[in-house]
Amino acid sequence: MTEQLRLMAVHAHPDDESSKGAATMAKYVSEGVDVLVATCTGGERGSILNPKLQGDPYIEEHIHEVRAKEMDEAREILGVKQEWLGFVDSGLPEGDPLPPLPEGCFALQDVDEAAGVLVKLIRSFRPQVITTYDENGGYPHPDHIMTHKITMVAFEAAGDPEKYPEAGPAWQPQKLYYNQGFNRPRTVALHEALLARGLDSPYGEWLERWKEFSRRERTLTTYVPCADFFEIRDKALIAHRTQIDPDGGWFRVPMDIQKEVWPTEEYELAKSLVDTSLPEDDLFAGIRNN
Repeated sequence: MTEQLRLMAVHAHPDDESSKGAATMAKYVSEGVDVLVATCTGGERGSILNPKLQGDPYIEEHIHEVRAKEMDEAREILGVKQEWLGFVDSGLPEGDPLPPLPEGCFALQDVDEAAGVLVKLIRSFRPQVITTYDENGGYPHPDHIMTHKITMVAFEAAGDPEKYPEAGPAWQPQKLYYNQGFNRPRTVALHEALLARGLDSPYGEWLERWKEFSRRERTLTTYVPCADFFEIRDKALIAHRTQIDPDGGWFRVPMDIQKEVWPTEEYELAKSLVDTSLPEDDLFAGIRNN
């Protein structure tokens, strides 16, 4: 294939792109692939999760601007392009019963109408491959679930000139993937590797909670080798300093163990309009040679 390869990663909030598939994106950027992150919301209702920054009145008052600057820094580190879709963060409702979602938030938008914004971006950028979340959102945040919904609609509609005619000339992406980096096989492998080396594992409680989940195990179809870009992934994630504690659990597994035990990032192939054989090691499998 002589045409420029292009990958679009659709995410709910700034920081999601750095915790889900970031090493994959950095790898493809290094190979000359054009990579665009579509960020659905500004993260306006996100909590300050880094204990070192909690209570800072400036950050609390200007969280939207702060998170936008963090996104700029992470984008530069990863070498990707990035566009905001312009929706407002829904927040993560807590309590029993759950409170209603805020009026006007992303998760309450009409799915077809909201998908039109993404269709316009797809038709402009013309990606062959799109990544997003599964129907559970990866985890059940209302914005993650809504991100899944609009991406599914947009993937089908972008190639149909009868739909969203105002959004530009039709373009049909060829493959759609769900990010599945937080999968049980990877977690078990790293957990056991740490214990075998006499080290503490941050995954013990995760694995116990996993037993309580009734969700089915996801099908991992695609393992992208990207260990050489794990440091870039972590640097991009740390750029989202309001969301990530650099001394927290995300970074407790020594880098050499990560690279040795689990040197890939994983995906679930959800839709493909090209022939490919599973398992894959490349999101563009079946596209590069067409």
